[in-house]
Amino acid sequence: MSAQPVEFITLPYHAPSEQEALKRARRFREEMDRRRSVRHFSNRPVPRETIGELIRAASSAPSGAHKQPWSFIAVSDLALKSQIRQAAEAEEKQNYESRMPEEWLQALEPFATDWHKPFLEVAPWLVVLFQQTVERLPGGETRKNYYVVESVGIAVGMFLAAVHQAGLVALTHTPSPMKFLSEILGRPDNERPFLLMPVGYPVVDCQVPDLRRKSLQEVATFL
Repeated sequence: MSAQPVEFITLPYHAPSEQEALKRARRFREEMDRRRSVRHFSNRPVPRETIGELIRAASSAPSGAHKQPWSFIAVSDLALKSQIRQAAEAEEKQNYESRMPEEWLQALEPFATDWHKPFLEVAPWLVVLFQQTVERLPGGETRKNYYVVESVGIAVGMFLAAVHQAGLVALTHTPSPMKFLSEILGRPDNERPFLLMPVGYPVVDCQVPDLRRKSLQEVATFL
């Protein structure tokens, strides 16, 4: 089956001045520099509409051949969140006790993390991102998706930026293996769990590690 032709439109774009572009870039960088991963969530509710807008923002990410090979499953149901926590903690307990190499455990030690994950029940929303390894066509056929990991990774970054812009916080959580997420959430066999992200408000006086981000000189080379 050949792909349908795509219509083209004129890009809705107005070029800013160099000074304005720099101003915008600096303002966004300063705002994002305040973004932090949080493990201590308030149970304060977040409207479903807000989560929907965050997912819509993430879905504006570029993807290989515009296949948009992702599914965002937003979970607020208390029973489902409890099941996810139990399954995640079971996997994480094995990870900390037998699967993780000593080097990885030493890298995590300063952050005082362990296999207990209460935030999976406390956060008002768990947003689980699945990558679609193949595309399911209306007739039941399947077609391979390309650049899936790259596309989904970009969508994650845009989702986290949108969360921060909304005044909320999130955590990227990857209990491994994550097959239990497919089972609990009843996902089709063309999807694979990619990331589990609790989303909500931080507790009052939330504590986070005092970290230093790498400087521009450490992360960039201009040629």
